[in-house]
This record gives sequence, C-alpha cells and structure tokens, in this order.
Amino acid sequence: MNNPHPNLWYPYAQMKHLDFVPKAVKTLGSEITLDNSEVLIDGVASWWTACHGYNHPDIINAMSKQLNDMPHIMFGGFTHNPAEQLATNLKTMLPSIYNHYFFVDSGSVAVEVSMKMAIQYWVNKNRPNKRKFLSFKNGYHGDTLGAMSICDPEEGMHTLFKKYVPEQLNIDIPLNDIKKENFKNVIKNNKEDLAAIIIEPLVQCAGGFKFHDDNVLKFISNIAKENNILFIVDEIATGFGRTGTMFAFEKSKIEPDIVCLGKALTGGAISLACTVSTDAIYEAFLTDKDEDALMHGPTYMSNPLACAAANASIELFKTEPRLLQVRNIERALVSGLVDCKDFNSVVDVRVKGALGVIQVKKMNKLNWLRKRFVEEGVWIRPFLNVIYLMPSFTISEKNLNKLIITLIKIIPEWEYECKK
Repeated sequence: MNNPHPNLWYPYAQMKHLDFVPKAVKTLGSEITLDNSEVLIDGVASWWTACHGYNHPDIINAMSKQLNDMPHIMFGGFTHNPAEQLATNLKTMLPSIYNHYFFVDSGSVAVEVSMKMAIQYWVNKNRPNKRKFLSFKNGYHGDTLGAMSICDPEEGMHTLFKKYVPEQLNIDIPLNDIKKENFKNVIKNNKEDLAAIIIEPLVQCAGGFKFHDDNVLKFISNIAKENNILFIVDEIATGFGRTGTMFAFEKSKIEPDIVCLGKALTGGAISLACTVSTDAIYEAFLTDKDEDALMHGPTYMSNPLACAAANASIELFKTEPRLLQVRNIERALVSGLVDCKDFNSVVDVRVKGALGVIQVKKMNKLNWLRKRFVEEGVWIRPFLNVIYLMPSFTISEKNLNKLIITLIKIIPEWEYECKK
C-alpha cells in the first residue's frame, strides 16, 4: 500500500489499492496546478461545480468582502443580507411560482430536505400514509441515508446499504410505450402511499449519464399531477446551464412542486445548496401549530460566505454569455467526439449542452486510465462504464480541443492495454 497521506480517507476509493492521488496546489480558469508544477486541464469542472472556471475574480472579491464582514452566523433566529439577496436573485431566474428558498450546506442535504418537505406536507394535509417515494433506475441523489433510498438500489453505488435504508419504489424511466404503461400501473397501484416522484431532469448524471427528453419529463409530471403526487426535480448537477437552458426542466414547461439546487450554485467556490418550493407547498406549513413547521435546520445553513459567492455567481450568468458558451461547447463536443464511435470498446457517444459522454462496453483498468490522462496533462475521471467531459463553461477553445484530442488518443491505448 502506498497511501499518499496515511491520515486521510479518500472518497469512492479502496484505500488498500490507492497509489495515485495527484496533489493540487493552485487553480485558475480551467486549469489545475500540481505540486510538481505540472498543469492539468480540468475536464470535469471539479465534480461539475466550477461553471465559471476556477478563481473567477468577481466571486473571489465577493467572498473576500464577506469574509471580513461576517463569514458565518447561525440562521436559527437571525437573518442576513447575503441570504435575503440570494433568495431574491434566484427568484428572478426561476418561474414565478417558486417563492420559497431553504438554503443548506450540500446537495445531499437539499434532497433530504425535499423528502422531509414532501412527507410533512402530506402529514400537515392529514394524509400521513403518503410517505413513500418513486424514483428511477440509474438515478443518483446523494450519499446520505434518505437520498440513498431513492438511488438505484441495484446498479448504483449504494447496493451494500439497500437493506438498511427505507425501501422505495424504483422503476425504469418511461422512455417507450411499454414502460409508460408500466409507470402508469405502478402509480395507479401505489398513489395512496406515494408522497412524491423524484427525478434528475434530462440527465441522470452519477448513474452513468443516461439521457431522456422533455416529453418524457412532461409525461411524468402530468401523471404525478393527475394522481395527486408531488413532483421533485433534482437539478443539483443539471442546473445553472449545464444542459443548455438555465435549468433542465425549463424547456418541458412543467412546474415541479420542489426543486433541488446545488453544485454550480456558488460557481464551485464553496459548498451551498437549496431546496425550493412553490407557494402551495410552503402554505401547508403555515398553521397555528408549532409542530407543523418544517423541522430541519443544518448548523451552517444559509452560510453568509457561501451566499455571497452564490450571489456573485448568479450575477455572472447575467453579465457574461454563459448559455452561449454552453452552446459552443456542445457544438465542439458533437463534432469532436464523433470519431470515438469507431472505437471497438465504445457503444455510444452522446452530448447534451456542455456534457459529452462516451459509453464503453466495460470499464477495465480504471486506475490505469485515470493515471494515463494525468500523464497527458488533463483531468478526466471515468467511472462506471463512461468516460465523459463536463468542463467549465469558460474553458478556452484550445483547452477544450486538448481534452477532445486526448480522449481520441488515449481510448485506443486503453483498449490495447485491456487486451494484455
């Protein structure tokens, strides 16, 4: 064992075999500098967060000012300008029915809050039996216990825990007529017990970047409304422009009851997430009984430093051409990755917004592949059976081309290595 640091426990890694963890010392734009002065082009925007690139001066300046004024204050009993401004700013970005913003410290917690909102909504409506959730195969919603219960119990990262988390309904996304009929039948048979349906709109990211279209999203939303079931969209990975519109659910013209936001909310500078609700959800908690209040309150919720970063990030979407940059990245990925379809190991190449996915038959020698990418000066992190690009929207044409060219070069090398 050659652990890079004996006191650290790294994520999603078998520590006994961990022998390659590059050490980052500096970031700027779409580049990461290592302790040996090597520079990597980041192809995954630091787990899909750094939408404006690293160290954008507007975000850094906003955080610096807030750090001097008040880095944190408890939100239990206090309010503050950064959170109030952020709620106002987000309200200008989302449809007018979304007026209530609950700021938390991570995406998983935002999902947990959405689930608690849904369950308590029905309790407050005198329907306590409605406490189950329906989610979809290949879905991923976080690593905390409630969030794990709505991830794919068979194919996801949490199969080990499936006997320990609440059992939910998990079915195929209704992509065709047969699956649509199955979906409707499952809803018909369980609607009295279902609190909500939850989905990652358009792209199931950590489950392997499976795509579906606006019509599928609209179909699910309509069935939910017809059967008096709440609809939650998890926009933590897809929100803030990644799929081509500011939020992935926009094009379908649906109105989910609850929206979860995170990751790019602060431009990747610091952790912050948000659970957003409609007036109808919020008003179910407004009664004369204290026990009808939403019973959740993370210690660092509405952290002023994070809210300041998020306000600066939202302003950048208004003043800099992010969605145009996404369209340009999409065109580059479509034209650049097409050659990968000819590789023996590749079964599919797909692109949506600033996201390009190469799906392979089987992911062998994953550590070899990751290390080889670093040797070529890029940070690309394959997992499951996908090799993907999800770069910052501000990435230069030169750096984006480098990422694409490296994929085209390395995948055949990896195929050869796997045959040994």
